[in-house]
Amino acid sequence: MPQTDTVNRQWILAERPIGEPTDQTLKLVESPLPVAGPGEMLLRIEYLSLDPYMRGRMSDAPSYAPPVQIGEVMTGGTVARVIASQLDGFEVGDLVLSRSGWQDYAVSDGTEVAKLGKAPAHPSWSLGILGMPGFTAWAGLTRIGEPKAGETIAVAAATGPVGATVGQIGKILGCRVVGIAGGPEKCAYAVEELGFDACIDHKSPDFAELLAKACPDGIDVYYENVGGKVLDGVLPLLNPNARVPVCGIISQYNATSLPEGPDRLNWLMAQILRKKLKFQGFIIFDDFGHLYPEFAAQMSGWIESGKIRYREEIIDGLENAPRAFIGLLRGENFGKRVIRVRPAE
Repeated sequence: MPQTDTVNRQWILAERPIGEPTDQTLKLVESPLPVAGPGEMLLRIEYLSLDPYMRGRMSDAPSYAPPVQIGEVMTGGTVARVIASQLDGFEVGDLVLSRSGWQDYAVSDGTEVAKLGKAPAHPSWSLGILGMPGFTAWAGLTRIGEPKAGETIAVAAATGPVGATVGQIGKILGCRVVGIAGGPEKCAYAVEELGFDACIDHKSPDFAELLAKACPDGIDVYYENVGGKVLDGVLPLLNPNARVPVCGIISQYNATSLPEGPDRLNWLMAQILRKKLKFQGFIIFDDFGHLYPEFAAQMSGWIESGKIRYREEIIDGLENAPRAFIGLLRGENFGKRVIRVRPAE
């Protein structure tokens, strides 16, 4: 059933998944359209962002943000259209960036809502290259990684919305960039389209050896968003005083136990000590929110000049969001994955 003007479809959290989310994790419910009261506006969702962090919000384990409660609408960034407003500063027809979640309609009092105008050229890009993923790449690399011209940057998930942006910024800053991605098609795209110097398939049985050959001078900045065996291959190659911005560990999001094999913790700590490595985790808007205007201006200029390329994967239909999200966690996406909730008119 596509989006209509009379029914509000909502994906609510039905259970906390153990391991990978399943078809039972989220439940689709329907209700009448909500009504905006004084000081509020009614939003119609047009695009829904799918992001790995959502897996963490399905869990009630301690984290940097509260979990989605059972029976609540699944959280998520959205681009929405104002269709009714009793809120100063917002008019019918405005497009806005909001956190309205996995549903067709939402009422908002304007909290955490940003106006996008009535007809931006690429509204969904506010969920990707000009939004949280692009900002995460820019701030993590430039503020924590602090790359210098001539250094080597390695980045995992190199064709995802964060990794692809990290690599392209690295090239703009005069660095050698080595990507890590899953499969020859993604690796070819990183080199041929994004301009990476090399890209290694983490599915290759000799991944560690290939990565070492691609980084003959070691690695000065490793942008971490995967963890697991990719981190195992990177660690021995880190140069003294290397910097490691940590924005995610997607390989572990569905884990129900510690990784198999020997305890790597002491080895990791020894590497940090002996090489004086800097590992720093960050939550983008908590730590760098004040820098968003600077990011937006610089990234817009890079896009306009052709220095940054962006790949977006649009999937139609809110009804398809859960399966698309599971595929995202499996690494099936090629670029930024977005659900187009509102059908083309």
